[in-house]
Amino acid sequence: MNVPSSHWVLHDYLQVNGGAERLVIALANGLPGFSLGVSGVYPAFRESGDCGAVRPQVIGAASLRMLPRIPRALAAFSRPPAHLREARQVIYSGLYAPLTALEQPRGRRLYYCHTPPRFAFDQRERYLARTPALARPALRLAIERYRHAYLHALQRMDRVLTNSLHVRERLLEHTGIAAEVVYPPIDTTGFRFLGQQGYYLSLGRLEPNKRVDRIVRAFLGMPDKQLVVASGGSQLEALKALANGAPNIRFAGWLDDDALAQLMGNAIAALYVPQDEDFGMSAVEAMAAGKPLIGVAEGGLRESVVDQRTGLLLPADPSAETIAEAVGRMSAERALGMRAACEARAAEFSRARFLDAFRSIIQ
Repeated sequence: MNVPSSHWVLHDYLQVNGGAERLVIALANGLPGFSLGVSGVYPAFRESGDCGAVRPQVIGAASLRMLPRIPRALAAFSRPPAHLREARQVIYSGLYAPLTALEQPRGRRLYYCHTPPRFAFDQRERYLARTPALARPALRLAIERYRHAYLHALQRMDRVLTNSLHVRERLLEHTGIAAEVVYPPIDTTGFRFLGQQGYYLSLGRLEPNKRVDRIVRAFLGMPDKQLVVASGGSQLEALKALANGAPNIRFAGWLDDDALAQLMGNAIAALYVPQDEDFGMSAVEAMAAGKPLIGVAEGGLRESVVDQRTGLLLPADPSAETIAEAVGRMSAERALGMRAACEARAAEFSRARFLDAFRSIIQ
C-alpha cells in the first residue's frame, strides 16, 4: 500500500517512453522524499519505460480507469484526493496535472511547462475543425472552460519553469508569464559511442508532426543507404505501407532504454525533423552517443544542435529531397569527425546539471 507523501511530482500520465515521462521520472528519482503521481500508466510505457526506484502512484478513483486518457486525467486532477490537497510541495508537469493547484490551499507550487496547451491557444481552431460540426459548440465551451482553469492554476504557481527559450516565448505570448528555463535532463552516461554499423537512425515518434514520412521517402530514393526507424505511434502501419517492404528500411518499434542506446551507439548519425519541437531530448541523446543529428532549424532544436559542428540543421519544413541531400553529405567519416563535439555539447544538458538546478529551486 502506498503511503501518502507531502512532496509530489505530478504529471498527466505515463503514456509512452517519451521526453516528458523521462523528465518526471528523473525528478522523482533524483529528489529525495518526492513521490510521483499520475492519472494512469499505459501499455506503450509499460513495454519500454523504466521508472527506476520510483513506483508511480495512480491518482483518482478506480472508476475513472474506464475513461479515455484525457478525460481520465482531467477528472483525476480536477478533484484530487485529500493528501494531494494538503501537500507541502508539488512540482506540476503537463497540461492537466497543474489543475490540482486550484485545490492546493497551502504549500509550495512549482510548474514545469513542456509546452502550453496549444489546443486551447494558437491551435484551437485547427482542433475544432477536425470535430464534427454538431459537436463543435460543446467542444469550444469545454476548451474555454479548461483554458480558464489552466490560466488560473498558473497564476497560483510560486515559480514557473520551462524546457527551452522557444517554449518560454510561446508561454509568455499565451499567458503573460515569464518562465525560467531549465533544460531537460539527458542521460549522458546511458548513451555512448559504440561504433558505426552502417545505418542511420530515425528518432521521432510515428506521429504526423514528427515528419517521419519524409525520412522514409528520402531513403526510398537511396536504396544504398540503410535506415532504422525507432519508436512507434499512430502512423506505424501507414509508414510500413509507404516503405512497401524496402530492404533498406527497418522498423524497430517501441524500444526500452537499453535497446535504444544500442541502436543509437552503433548508428552513423540520427535524423529528427519535427515540426516546431518544444526542445527535443532525442537530439541530445544522439549527441551523447557521439552521433551528429540531421535536424531542422525550427523550435528547440536550434538551442541544442550546433549547425555544422554537432549536426546539420535543415531549413524549416524540409522536403524528402532536402533530407536525402543532407544524408548524402553526412558520410560515416564526417559523422565520426563530429563525435567529440557532439559528446561535449551533450554534457551541457546532463541529468546532474538538471537535478542540481532543481535542488537549488526547491530548497
